[in-house]
Amino acid sequence: MTHPLHGKKIPVLDHGHVMLVDHMGDDSAIVQAARASTGKGTKSPEKDRQLIRYMLRNRHTSPFEMVEFKFHARMPIFVARQWVRHRTANINERSGRYSELEHEAYVPETLRVQDKVNKQGSNEAELDNEVAIKRCMKNDQELLFQRYSDNLESGVAKELARINLPLSTYTEWYWKIDLHNLFHFLSLRMHPHAQWEFQQYAKAMYEHFVKPIVPVACEAFEDFVLNAVRFSAQEVRVVRALIEGQILIGTVENALARSELSKKEQEELLQKLQLDA
Repeated sequence: MTHPLHGKKIPVLDHGHVMLVDHMGDDSAIVQAARASTGKGTKSPEKDRQLIRYMLRNRHTSPFEMVEFKFHARMPIFVARQWVRHRTANINERSGRYSELEHEAYVPETLRVQDKVNKQGSNEAELDNEVAIKRCMKNDQELLFQRYSDNLESGVAKELARINLPLSTYTEWYWKIDLHNLFHFLSLRMHPHAQWEFQQYAKAMYEHFVKPIVPVACEAFEDFVLNAVRFSAQEVRVVRALIEGQILIGTVENALARSELSKKEQEELLQKLQLDA
């Protein structure tokens, strides 16, 4: 029997989408795999939940590989190029060598400015010439698509006619991945530091498809991965000193001053502890 989520398409950006094509397994498949050594399957819902949480908390990841998701996604090429850096999935992408690419490209609703600290990031800020810039982006895209069509009509091979198309051009693919590696993918691509456009795809996949199918595993993922922090050995020493009351005056400042942490690491620790310097 077909699952009600199979074939459901969630719009992303202006011309993109994610769609769940198929999946294998759910929370019970994780528990079943984990208890394979004892020959026992699922028990009570609460015991199964405790087991899933224990495994994710302690990074016993192989049972999560028993669940798989197969998506169809349509995204701008610049998002796709980031996406394929996750090499733990199976991908089959539409080929511009065999078929003519559709004349659709991404134009941001709002432009962002370069972050002054994070060299690969951006910040929201108003641009006086935003409308003009977006108009130029759109005009450039239309010009390049027209030349693409003209080259095809002139007999240029598809594999060459496509090479001057912009990175904003949409591509699409089938993407299959197990839950363990999907959680790693989501932890990186739903993070606020990920490019905003990519975040929209990751969030759509997670909220509309992954959470409804493996809700218990997702609860554990949010508690122990997505909304959790990790501490280095040096950070642990600082936190231990604070807890044990070894530093009483100017507690945080003194603890950081006595630590082995660099200035950047100190800032990151304060962020993890949700404290101000």
